[in-house]
Amino acid sequence: MTYRMTSSQIRRAFLDFFVGHGHTEVASSPLVTGDPTLIFTNAGMVQFKDAFLGLEKRPYARATTAQKCMRVQGKHNDLENVGPSPRHHTFFEMLGNFSFGDYFKRDAIRFAWEFCTRVMDIAPERLYHTVFNDDDEAYGYWLDLGVDATHVLRMGEKTNFWSMGDVGPCGPTSELHYDFGPDACTCHQPNCSVQLDNDCGRWLEVWNLVFMQFDQLPDGSRRLLPKPGVDTGMGLERMTTVSQGARSNYDTDLFQPIMDAIQEDLRHDREARTRNEIAYRVIADHGRAMTFLLADGVLPGNEGGPYVLRMIMRRAMRFGKKMGVQRPFLGDVARAVIAEMGGHYQELRSRQEFIVKAIQQEEERFEQTLDKGLLILDEWMSGLQAPDLDRGQARGEMVLPGRDVFRLWDTYGFPVDLTRDVAQERGFRLDDAGFRTAMQEQRERARAHGKFAAGEMEEIYRGLQLPPTKFLAYELTSSRATVLAIVRDGQPVAQAAAGDYVEVVLDQTPFYAESGGQVGDSGEIEYAMGRMHVDDTQKPVHAVVVHRGLLVRGALATGVEVTAGVDAGRRLNIKRNHTATHLLHRALHQILGEHATQKGSLVAPDRLRFDFNHLSAISREELDAIEGRVNEMVMNNLSVRWYVTSQLEAKRQGAMMLFGEKYGDEVRVVCVSGQIEQEGCYSRELCGGTHVDRTGEVGYFHIVSEGSVGAGLRRIEAVTGRAAQAYVRERLALLGALAAQLECRPEQAMARLAALHQEADALKKELSAVQRSAAKSELDTLLRRVQMVDGVSLVAATVHAATDEALREMSDWLRDKLGSGVVVLGAVVKERPSLNVSVTQDLIARGLHAGELIKPIAREIGGSGGGRARMAQAAGKDAGKLGDALAIVPMLLERSLHHE
Repeated sequence: MTYRMTSSQIRRAFLDFFVGHGHTEVASSPLVTGDPTLIFTNAGMVQFKDAFLGLEKRPYARATTAQKCMRVQGKHNDLENVGPSPRHHTFFEMLGNFSFGDYFKRDAIRFAWEFCTRVMDIAPERLYHTVFNDDDEAYGYWLDLGVDATHVLRMGEKTNFWSMGDVGPCGPTSELHYDFGPDACTCHQPNCSVQLDNDCGRWLEVWNLVFMQFDQLPDGSRRLLPKPGVDTGMGLERMTTVSQGARSNYDTDLFQPIMDAIQEDLRHDREARTRNEIAYRVIADHGRAMTFLLADGVLPGNEGGPYVLRMIMRRAMRFGKKMGVQRPFLGDVARAVIAEMGGHYQELRSRQEFIVKAIQQEEERFEQTLDKGLLILDEWMSGLQAPDLDRGQARGEMVLPGRDVFRLWDTYGFPVDLTRDVAQERGFRLDDAGFRTAMQEQRERARAHGKFAAGEMEEIYRGLQLPPTKFLAYELTSSRATVLAIVRDGQPVAQAAAGDYVEVVLDQTPFYAESGGQVGDSGEIEYAMGRMHVDDTQKPVHAVVVHRGLLVRGALATGVEVTAGVDAGRRLNIKRNHTATHLLHRALHQILGEHATQKGSLVAPDRLRFDFNHLSAISREELDAIEGRVNEMVMNNLSVRWYVTSQLEAKRQGAMMLFGEKYGDEVRVVCVSGQIEQEGCYSRELCGGTHVDRTGEVGYFHIVSEGSVGAGLRRIEAVTGRAAQAYVRERLALLGALAAQLECRPEQAMARLAALHQEADALKKELSAVQRSAAKSELDTLLRRVQMVDGVSLVAATVHAATDEALREMSDWLRDKLGSGVVVLGAVVKERPSLNVSVTQDLIARGLHAGELIKPIAREIGGSGGGRARMAQAAGKDAGKLGDALAIVPMLLERSLHHE
């Protein structure tokens, strides 16, 4: 299909238009914000939040962006509307222009009008403009452009006052709406208008101009921002719909190629595609979201952003299954997304292999989840439907408890709509109220934790309105300073006494505040009348450094002159580990691939921890190669230097940037040099931490452990310098002690252990053979003691079994020998009573069910159990009651036979 403007052309035209009006084009920030109050970037202004708050100074006053956004959380949650709605999405692109104390309402309105009517060639009569009720300025500026007064509408706070979230920048807005004409009306109101705000299909909001004037605080109050600003957001998907003459975003070139790929992959004809329109929309939308999240380094998991990604992927998989798809298919959807959008977003193409592999692994996990979830559901519903053999009556209860449904969803990731489908097939309904209650309880727990984590300390220091702390940590470990503020027990005080635990802010400091994985410095603050021991250093708000510790001697007051001194030995160990972390990161890229990017780190004085993306276990050979590469660079004694440059220049130089990390326009780059690659730099990363001057100072790097910490997420822990020396000395001593115990030399220890293992294995085989012989003899005896219950053969007895597996094997053997009958065996396994019930196939056909028969038997030993019709297992607490439990088996079997 040929369009007047493609979506790519619209994106480029928007950015070029504003660059032509003095704006700086700024790259999209990652979808993951790094802000504890916001999981994902949900608007273009998120990366400029501190600039609007006056906490950050940008080198420009005007900016324009094409921002990747997600709306699947909090007040901006569009997930439930995705599919049925032609306009809502989880992932979308927001085109925006921003002013930081430069132009305000008049120019923002003029720019929007000119772009729509001149660049996009939209007929003025098709546009309607809303303003906040009492915003006479904005109303007048629209009229000044010649807009008909009937096309400028005043509306209330619900529609025309915008905020990023519960806290943060906010202000009145003016919106631009496109009129598709009366024929597109779906509200069927005689006075159909934008002002009805009823989601009528006639109107489409395409652009929102936010006049940023206030900062909303947690208590609901608002205060003026230092300088008023402009934040606008134009949905690329919606503007493309208008430009391409479509009625749905899904009918544009942003989605049609992806949906075409889905159709081809599923071998659907046009009729099948139309019949499954909502499923196609959901998969296309969720396919875009998952592809961009994976490209930004997010992997499926159980909390936060990773949990949202897993939910989106499994929702797409579920819609695929509803269409009969029985194989992995989302990798093909991701390839289609990359083919369409990889031109502008280069990270999609560079990480395609990783993205597709991660999707395939998650689809395999979902298949396992599906099987396990269906088994659990089957057991639950069988228990609710089955007759109670203990009471001789049927339960007949046909409601699946909401808390169980929630547990299945929360613990196993089993989709609720799939639970509903399976339940309905068995004649059950879901306890929706119970499910919502369990969900709400979890949300309240999460919200309570989030409020504490996100805001209390920050609000204290924002309220003090302190100037930025002059940061001296890169050059000095000791300096003079003046006390600007003291906080004790969460309250600012003018003075604190010896014995108080306080937080102190200085006008300048050599202390490094915890940031970027590097722990905060410790040390001493000395003054004429006393001393404070600093045990931690934090930065609760932008550029304000807080020293936490105990006043050991003498009172301390604001305005006092002090000497701040860092623990230099501890700082050196931290520097060793931080430089080693950079060397490790580079080695991972070289050995495992570029996808092995940092997802988290800890740089402490005694160790380092490094989390990174990788989809499979790391072999011993790979670990040795990684450790060897780091130590090679250490022994090369490369210089370590740093410099400040623009973020754009750092990108051009190939500096490594971490997804989810928030960077300013000016960044600090740490370069480990050497005549090896990329303009003489072995490693080049954006980093604000402290480092050694040469890699030789790291001393020695040793990997202590490596393992999985989540799906597609690995962790390496390592030591350097003195800690590495102590580790090696300790391990050598341990090896010497082990060799002494084995009565051999250290170099012979492995061979000696291998020989002992062989001897132990041989003894185990001999013991197993003896046990099997004894068990067979015992079972032969049991076969001669078969009971008959209403014509059914029954073996019910206690036996000797070392494991549950052995008990099951004995039960299976007896069942096969009987040919037709029931076997109930009990044994004390590891001091706990265990049961196993087996039923032959002919008796299953008559209605016997091992899983139901075992339940009342298990209750006799203080336990529970269940299983399938053929075999069931149970465990209890009271081994003394095992004989009593087996004694009631004939009676229970007789009842069960009478219920056939």
